[in-house]
Amino acid sequence: MLNVALVGCGRIAKRHSELLGEDQIPGMRLAAVCDIEEDKARAVGERFKVPFYADMDRMMESEPIDLVVVLTPTGAHAKHVIRLSRHQKDVLVEKPMALTLDDADAMIKACDQNGCRLFVVKQNRFNVPVLKLREAVEAGRFGKLILGTVRVRWCRHQHYYDQDPWRGTWAMDGGVLTNQASHHVDMLQWMIGDVESVFAKAATALADIEAEDTIIVTLKFRNGALGIIEATTAARPINLEGSISVLGEKGTVVIGGFAVNKMETWAFEEAREGDDRVLEEFSVNPPNVYGFGHHAYYEHVVDCIENKKQHLVDGLEARKSLRLINAIYESVETGREVFLHFIPRKCPLGRAPETHRPKTGGR
Repeated sequence: MLNVALVGCGRIAKRHSELLGEDQIPGMRLAAVCDIEEDKARAVGERFKVPFYADMDRMMESEPIDLVVVLTPTGAHAKHVIRLSRHQKDVLVEKPMALTLDDADAMIKACDQNGCRLFVVKQNRFNVPVLKLREAVEAGRFGKLILGTVRVRWCRHQHYYDQDPWRGTWAMDGGVLTNQASHHVDMLQWMIGDVESVFAKAATALADIEAEDTIIVTLKFRNGALGIIEATTAARPINLEGSISVLGEKGTVVIGGFAVNKMETWAFEEAREGDDRVLEEFSVNPPNVYGFGHHAYYEHVVDCIENKKQHLVDGLEARKSLRLINAIYESVETGREVFLHFIPRKCPLGRAPETHRPKTGGR
């Protein structure tokens, strides 16, 4: 049984603590929780009857922890992962792993030096229809890849951003691209391949935040395929869609729903056994935008730790989508096409307000 500790008891901690604290993950148990705001840690700790702390080092020194999960604001991920790595226990961090590439590199280096594994949460890779799509990509069923698109049309009212002062800030969070759409950016690159260049436009349409709440991106992939990212938290009045489409010379797959959960199109020129059942069998109906992926992700982590297997998304793999996100913001700020072999100069992620004036449109 792996003992798991949570660092950060905010909004996303509800999902993690319920999975671990209610014994939903075979081989894992919630062992302790920590938050700098002790009342938050106490609430989670008392609910699941585990020790709670306001100091992460004290928790790690006092409890028999095998895996520590970092659920703090994105801008704090790097310092917390680096600090926790010194305890030489495996570390899991929520998406995105960091805001800057320098921070991501420092996290990877610290975990390597301290002999601990770094897991990065990309739970949508474990969605039932997403895994089926990946299977088709690996089998070459699409032939030449032509176009890949992702759409995130979600609703976040102002009270969502007002819950915490760091939400929507460049220094600690970023906008819809970094937060809500980072999973979809990762999926698109995972399916289509490495990106050559991007061109993007963004706006802060409805939310009173520093970063963007709406963005569109065109992408050119190294294999010649094109791509589109469309993401907004300005959909009203409810969450509408979280989707991915892959079009190739020999077939098309579309996964829709509001959490990349519903197989809507599965069409290939060369039919194979079972194709006629895919639409029915490879769809799920999750209760919220988190879907069911966290459950499958934690099971994957247990398998990797217990059987010493290579994990699907380590620090280097997660860095790929972070580099892409940085390039997209670089394009927004410069108004130019940005190639992925670039040095971030204008990208506002991880910068304090006084060092960057937002250029992402009006409110």
